[in-house]
Amino acid sequence: MNQTIQRIGERERAYVQQVLDSQFRSSAGGLMTKPLEQLFAETFDSRFAIAFVNGTATMHAALAAAGVGPGDEVIVPPLTMASTAFAALHANAIPVFADIDPHTWTIDPRSIAACITPRTKAIIPVSIYGLSPDMDAIMELAARHNLFVLEDDAECFLGYYKGRIVGSIGHASSFSFQSTKHMTSGEGGMITTNDEELAERIRRFNSLGYAAVGAAAGKGKITRETIQDPLYERHASIGFNYRMPELCAAVALAQLERLQELVDLRIAAAQLYAQAVAGCGWLTPQATPDGYIHSYWTYVAHIAPEVDFSWYDFRNKYKEMGGDGIYAAWQLNHLEPAFRRASFHPEQTQNFDRGLCPVAEAVQPRLLQFKTNYFDPAVAEQKAEALARTIAYFG
Repeated sequence: MNQTIQRIGERERAYVQQVLDSQFRSSAGGLMTKPLEQLFAETFDSRFAIAFVNGTATMHAALAAAGVGPGDEVIVPPLTMASTAFAALHANAIPVFADIDPHTWTIDPRSIAACITPRTKAIIPVSIYGLSPDMDAIMELAARHNLFVLEDDAECFLGYYKGRIVGSIGHASSFSFQSTKHMTSGEGGMITTNDEELAERIRRFNSLGYAAVGAAAGKGKITRETIQDPLYERHASIGFNYRMPELCAAVALAQLERLQELVDLRIAAAQLYAQAVAGCGWLTPQATPDGYIHSYWTYVAHIAPEVDFSWYDFRNKYKEMGGDGIYAAWQLNHLEPAFRRASFHPEQTQNFDRGLCPVAEAVQPRLLQFKTNYFDPAVAEQKAEALARTIAYFG
């Protein structure tokens, strides 16, 4: 990709204007949401896609629809946004942290296996930084123990795992359209699944438990004719109002139609960083196994522990050399104040404290996350050159 593109362009503005021109009439409901859901399902090789207000509500709804509830355990990685573990808590379940692979930094199936107990109900593997976990191993574990697998693919759009698009492998998959993601509507999210019954339960949870909603695209509201019946029983179950607004759907649809372009610019930036890092013995990028295609929400590398400078020294020198600064990896979930030494259930078996996930605890403080969302290729080149100069400075 050699030309500057706009993050939000004329197509997004045109679709938003169509929604505004509709005056938000009930008869225009689904104007953008229905085609968004249809195209998203098609893009991610899924029968159903259901739009949400954000990418945390997606996971809450999917877990609830899968029957996850009080006292159940949900296995999650510690190296990711806390929303993944929060979703388990939102479902009144207990998050259980499995350690990460030391090379890919995705959740380690061997650690998942060690975490499974009779109370385990679900696994949420995260495609961290744009790289899929080892889904074959995870799905094999899930089949053996009758577990629900919910992919958290907030950072992975158009990534691939052994020829399959990421988001089509688990029982359901969650995506986020938050402002830093490959495609955005400011906020928003999507659930994909091939299971029609699960999709209907997710839709109902998403839509206040309305009896008349369904799995099909755009089937998130009840009709005027239905609600005008005084005897109509609307609420078949308890649900939340997690539906995506039409204005967000308008932007998301335009972004989805441009998704390959938006992903390609990140991959191009990552390739420039990779060239800068090549040959550096003390800076190791995230490993991408054979058969995986990384979508590079961000480009991440690990500083070897034996260097004689700190993470902060490197960050400060990179900024001095013209870099944008470096995003630190999130504090590991189990070490965050909200989790550390907390007890969420009388039968909780894990002690959320240092030592729980030793691989993640060794890796996380030394991770450097470099931005890839440069919409001007010349700027991406400048940042990669700044990285090369920084590496040369430290030798």
